[in-house]
Amino acid sequence: MKTNYQKMLLELVNNLKTTPRLLLHSCCGPCSTTCISFLTNYFDITVLYYNPNIEPRAEYEKRKAEQIKFLQNFSGKHEITFLDSDYENDLYHEAIKGLEAEKEGGARCTKCFYFRLHKCAELALAQGYDYFGTTLTVSPHKNSQVINTVGAQISEELGIPFLYSDFKKNAGYQKSILLSKEYDLYRQNYCGCLYSKTRP
Repeated sequence: MKTNYQKMLLELVNNLKTTPRLLLHSCCGPCSTTCISFLTNYFDITVLYYNPNIEPRAEYEKRKAEQIKFLQNFSGKHEITFLDSDYENDLYHEAIKGLEAEKEGGARCTKCFYFRLHKCAELALAQGYDYFGTTLTVSPHKNSQVINTVGAQISEELGIPFLYSDFKKNAGYQKSILLSKEYDLYRQNYCGCLYSKTRP
């Protein structure tokens, strides 16, 4: 039986008594639109752009620029800041070594989720955030059950709460398309790694 992670998120935010600090890993600007527009009502958000899986480098920089563009033009209820990071593409390839031939959505993707979310959790813990989370669950091409399971594992390992979510619920992905048009954001046609670009 699948867990309704979006219901868990709603239960959490509806019972908040303060405004927690959230370090939100963002995979790209378009996906972040729906997530941030919802979360800004409840959290002070720092958007972490840590995506060493994205290739080529020019594509990585283009997507980062679109993320910054959205944040500069979006006005949220609570504070929203941006945290950049090193590219670290070599570390990504080291992490997924041996999984290059995996099908899209398989073990390589799970490893990639873990790699990026672990970095987010490490930074959140070191910098005193209350939660870490990700925008990855807004995509219909991403398995939210897997992403949340990975987040829960990292939370247990490092001792910092993971913000469960399934942002594609309640037409979240469709909203991200509309918001991307509203903010004139570039929408990529592949996930990020070169494997996702060349294999179905």
